This record gives sequence, C-alpha cells and structure tokens, in this order.
Amino acid sequence: SRTQKLDDYIAADFSKQKSTYLEGVHKDILQRASAFLILKDSKASFTIEGESPKSKRAVRWGLTIGQAGKNPLTKEELLRLQQLVIENSRFVKMGFRKQGGFIGEHDRTTGEPIPNHISARWQDAEQLIDGLIEGCELLLATDIDPVLSAAKVAFGFVFIHPFADGNGRIHRYLIHHILARKGFSQQGIIFPVSASILDHINDYRKVLESYSQPLLDFIEWKATKDNNIEVLNETMDYYRYFDATRQAEFLYGCVSDTINNIIPEEVKYLEQYDEFKRFLDDEFEMPDNMVALMVRFLEQNNGKLSKRRRENEFAALTDDEVVDIGSKFQEVFEDSVM
Repeated sequence: SRTQKLDDYIAADFSKQKSTYLEGVHKDILQRASAFLILKDSKASFTIEGESPKSKRAVRWGLTIGQAGKNPLTKEELLRLQQLVIENSRFVKMGFRKQGGFIGEHDRTTGEPIPNHISARWQDAEQLIDGLIEGCELLLATDIDPVLSAAKVAFGFVFIHPFADGNGRIHRYLIHHILARKGFSQQGIIFPVSASILDHINDYRKVLESYSQPLLDFIEWKATKDNNIEVLNETMDYYRYFDATRQAEFLYGCVSDTINNIIPEEVKYLEQYDEFKRFLDDEFEMPDNMVALMVRFLEQNNGKLSKRRRENEFAALTDDEVVDIGSKFQEVFEDSVM
C-alpha cells in the first residue's frame, strides 16, 4: 500500500543522486571500489545465512552479482544461480523442491519441526515461480519504481522458497537483477545492498517475520516421518498475493543507506589510501605490497606500528621514520579506519 515513507523515498530520486555522485569519482577509484564492494556484498549475503565462505567461493558469487541483470529471469536461470550458490551439492537436493519446506527449529527431544516460516507447497512452487517470472517481466516493461519492483519480486521469491537451499542469496541477487534491468544501477557497478541488509539484520528479520508469522495461523500442516512439514490445505494464493509495503520500505531504507553511506565511505577510504600510498612512495619508494602491509598493520594497532612489525617486516625503517609514518597515517585517515 502507498505510505508517506514510500512517497518520500520515491521523491528523493536515489538513482539520480547516485549517478550524480559517481560522476565526480575518478574512474580508477570507482573501478576499485566496485570490485571491493561487490565482494563485500557477496560475503555479506553469505554472512546473513550464517555462513563464512572461503574467499574463492565469495569471489565467485561476487562475480555473479556483478553480472546481475545480464540474463533474463527464467526458471533455468534460477537453477543456474542455485548451482553457483551451492558449491557442494552432495547433501542438498538441487532444483525445485519435491518435498515440504520450512524455516525454523526442531524440538530437541522429539525432533518435530517448530516453524517460523512455512514455504509454499512443493506442488505449487513451480507454478508460483512461473507467475513470479511473468510478474517480473510486466514490472520491467512498465515505469513502476525500480525499488518497489525489486521488493515485490525478491521477497516474493524468498517467501515461496522454491529450493531446498540457496533461496536467501538468490533472493538478494534478484534485488540486484531488478535494479540493473530497470537501469537504477549499472551492471558491474557498485551497489552493495546486502552489506546494508547485514548492517540492519534485526530489521531484516522483522520484515521477513511480518509476513511469515501471521501466515502460520492460516496454514494447516503435519510433521512428516523425517520431521519435515506437509501442508494440508490450499495455500497458493498466500504466496501469489501479498502486501509488500513493509518489505519495500525496508529495501528503500537499505538503498538510501547504500547511496548515502556505504558507497561514499568506501570511495573516501580509497582516496585516503591513495594519498597515504603516495607519501610512502615519495618518501621511501615503498612497493605496493609493503604499502598494503603497512596500512593493515596500522589499522590493526590504532595507527601505530607494533614493536614486532618494526623488528621484522619494517626493520629497515628508523625510529624517526616510523614516527613520521604514524603521524601521516593519523593525518590522512583521521578517525575513519580506527
């Protein structure tokens, strides 16, 4: 439904704000910030799911995020995305579910399911996804607001929960997909909305629960022998038609945070890093790998080089040079990395 908050967000024209801001950023800085923030977004999407992926896995998913919007949304594309998300499928039944699904816990004594969210009946999942894809194409063909469109499609997908695993990350990928296809964000250019979602994880859970919790009262189910859930009544319309107001407000808040905070902070950091690097290069002709080490060590130790580092990696520096470097670091970075 239409709310004052959504009207204010739409009137702010964040897409134009972002484009205007990025036009003033040096191309090299923008490319590096894009690479870092896409990786940050990838890691955040795994962290939201309670996973800590290996760097290679996060990089691979980051590359996928960077290509969001390139391919049209189809069932085959969703299956491809699941294959990219699930690195080891030995213990996961891939593809569209052929059994019930829920999110929640199991009773420690009996093992019976305690659902917080009950997924769409597996018999309805593919038909619902067909409808979601058709709805997505209709949204893309109109001038309906990009963020509202992304909220409807992405949250619609995660509420259906068509797969046994990988739904959450694909749900957040779909946000990137819609924003890119709508021209809100450029393909391959930084828009780390998952990083903002992670920063507001409690609000994210509340937004998901605002749909899932009331729905539990309308679903009849029983536990299966393997402690899964079998839905006993017709529930398709609950997933086909839902009020996405709270989800849209939340997503717009994350978009605003991304544009006003996350992207500018990363760009600022890279500009500061380059200034500090120029100082080290001019004064000490320090190679890039040593500059990166220096910055990391100074960040870890509140702007001071520890005795251990001074005696090992940076033994060639005099005490006065170490003091000068620390002072310059404090001057350039101020409090941004402390």
